[in-house]
Amino acid sequence: MGADQPQHELRPTRPTWTHLALHVKDIDKVIAWYEEFTHLSVLAREEDEDGYSAWLGDKTRSESPFILVLGQFFPGHDPFAPVEHPALAPFNHIGIEVPDKQTVDDIAAKAKDAGCLVLGPQQMPKRIGYICFVRDPEGNMVEFSYDQGVYEKAREVWGSNR
Repeated sequence: MGADQPQHELRPTRPTWTHLALHVKDIDKVIAWYEEFTHLSVLAREEDEDGYSAWLGDKTRSESPFILVLGQFFPGHDPFAPVEHPALAPFNHIGIEVPDKQTVDDIAAKAKDAGCLVLGPQQMPKRIGYICFVRDPEGNMVEFSYDQGVYEKAREVWGSNR
C-alpha cells in the first residue's frame, strides 16, 4: 500500500475532535491511574521501535470516539528529539481528525500564511496518519490529521452503540 493510500476504511465525514495526546515517563503507571480515577479504559496498546503507546477512551462512544493517547519513548528513540516535552508541545497536543487529506493541506497553507504552522503536512506511521501541527495563540499545539484509524479501531474493539 502506497503512502498516498488510506490505511483505514472508517473515518469522520466532517472535522472531528478525536484525541488529546500526552507524553509520559511510565505508561503503565499512567494507564492505571486513568483507569482508577476516570471512566477511561484501554482501547489499544502498541510497542514499536520508538516506544510504547496506548489509546484510552470511553467505550460507550464508539460512534464518536475521543481518545487520550499516551506515549512513552525509549531512550534515544524520541521522534521529536532534541525538543523537550512541556505541556501541549510538541507531542502533547490537541488532535482534530478531518475527513480528507486536502483539508490537512488547506489548514497547513492557511497556518503558514498566518505564521503559526509548526510542522507539516507530512505522512507519518500508521497510527498517526497524514498530519500538520499548528500552534494556537496561547502556544498550545493542535494537530490536524487524516487517516489515523481511531474510528475503525473503536468499532473493532467496542462495536457500534447505535
